[in-house]
Amino acid sequence: MIESSLPAALREHASLRPDQTALTFVDYERDWAGVAESVTWSQLHRRTLNVAQELAAHGSTGDRVVIAAPQGLEYVVAFLGALQAGQIAVPLSVPLGGASDERVGAVLRDASPTAILTTSLAAGTFTEYSKPQPGDRRAPSVIEVDLLDLDCRNGTTDEPTSRPDIAYLQYTSGSTRTPAGAMMSHKNIAVNIEQVMSAYFDDNGGVNPPDMTVVSWLPFFHDMGLILGIVLPVLGGVPAVLTSPVAFLQRPARWMQLLASNSRAFTSAPNVAFELAARKTSDDDMAGLDLGGVYNILSGAERVQPATLQRFAERFARFNLDPRVLRPSYGLAEATVFVATSESRRPPVTAYFEPEELAAGHAKRCATGNGTPLISYRIPQSPTVRIVDPETATECPAGTVGEIWVHGDNVACGYWQKPQETERTFGATLVAASAGAPEGPWLRSGDLGVASEGDLFVIGRIKDLLIVYGRNHAPDDIEATIQEITHNRCVAIAVPGDDG
Repeated sequence: MIESSLPAALREHASLRPDQTALTFVDYERDWAGVAESVTWSQLHRRTLNVAQELAAHGSTGDRVVIAAPQGLEYVVAFLGALQAGQIAVPLSVPLGGASDERVGAVLRDASPTAILTTSLAAGTFTEYSKPQPGDRRAPSVIEVDLLDLDCRNGTTDEPTSRPDIAYLQYTSGSTRTPAGAMMSHKNIAVNIEQVMSAYFDDNGGVNPPDMTVVSWLPFFHDMGLILGIVLPVLGGVPAVLTSPVAFLQRPARWMQLLASNSRAFTSAPNVAFELAARKTSDDDMAGLDLGGVYNILSGAERVQPATLQRFAERFARFNLDPRVLRPSYGLAEATVFVATSESRRPPVTAYFEPEELAAGHAKRCATGNGTPLISYRIPQSPTVRIVDPETATECPAGTVGEIWVHGDNVACGYWQKPQETERTFGATLVAASAGAPEGPWLRSGDLGVASEGDLFVIGRIKDLLIVYGRNHAPDDIEATIQEITHNRCVAIAVPGDDG
């Protein structure tokens, strides 16, 4: 049974298994071979309490706290400390200049935090943001987490008298370039983790194997990295081995080596990471390693390309990687993270559709494998998913392309301080809803999909479609075709808009 909140789950683990290792962070910046630092459940709980105590001096229940630190244990402790203090966490990246700074500035203006949790290494990047703000808005306090006495045993163990329903704000681009903060509640998180357990561990009674290890290099400020690297380990009581995105990009083989060297590894990454790992990992990198014990490798956060998964499976087959552990997955931040995945314990299934028919909004399967390849997902029981005509708000019959709509307790209640955008995205109502489908409210995903022969297929973002002679073309399909023709030498394409 999943605890109702992250602070409650952490407190329970610290009480029942205080000396068991909770998290290990492997730092490849200190040493090319990696330096591992671990914390037990009791240490993690103690550090979280001390961060919460510091935050209590800078704000009160319901205040927003930005987490913007380099990838590491300090980020985890900062995030959990904000929740422990009864405040609302706002995961962000450290500003790196240019568009990154613009995004951070936009989020800070929108969230109006009372504090920024960072490290001494990154604190200087927040100098501008810690100055007095226009409109008598108080500047946030910049707290350097690594300079706090995190292991002090004098910190309070008192629980906040009240805790807001909202746990954190997950900022996304939404339907515009202005970041919008999806308000994720403690209930949203707990429900989505239950859905994750049911979907990925259905062959194990809906619970993870006791010897499972989460392995992740995904950034904590991204929804998939946050859920995989922090939320799942804490709510599920699963030990995690973590590193940074930079460590992966420097040497993709590190991901594969961590999967091979940790028990029953459970991991996730975007499609491009599978491509990089397959191309950049040498046999020497894998010498003496065996991937036969890997439990699941999820592919998500962008459209999954069947050819990429096939190359990945073929590349690592000689190291005993079972293709059945590959789990294409679909989700979005507004639904916490998870919506649907492929069937358990079978290799990913690809269906081929007539390109012209698909462009016209009809999913007609090819007799041969020469059409547009799409990965198959099971239509989940929870959350509820429907394919809907976005113009009429009526459900599309099987084989007709429409927008993917999602309903369930994993769906956020809306965007922070954006009522109109909230109503447009989270307040959709079905006309003449079918059996088992409520009238509303529905989350409009902004993604095109189709139900065919009982399975779900994801086509791409509606706003990204290229319309040529009245027919819709998904950029993902164009990029995938060019990559196959050029043997992966093409990494991006651009199409000028009306403004050139």
